[in-house]
Amino acid sequence: MNSQYYQAIDKMEKAKVARDYIVGWASGYLHNPKLEEQRVTDAYEAGYSDGENKKADGFNAWVGK
Repeated sequence: MNSQYYQAIDKMEKAKVARDYIVGWASGYLHNPKLEEQRVTDAYEAGYSDGENKKADGFNAWVGK
């Protein structure tokens, strides 16, 4: 794992980003399989997409949610 992953997770946690977004971001970043359909939320989908694209600054819409 590289420092970008850890720094991004730390930054999101300190900003109090929605947990589903963070879990989705980490899963996408690591290319893990997506959650099963009934467990997926909008925050998870957004995080997964950003993680897949290695986008570490797209979480602002999920702060405090």
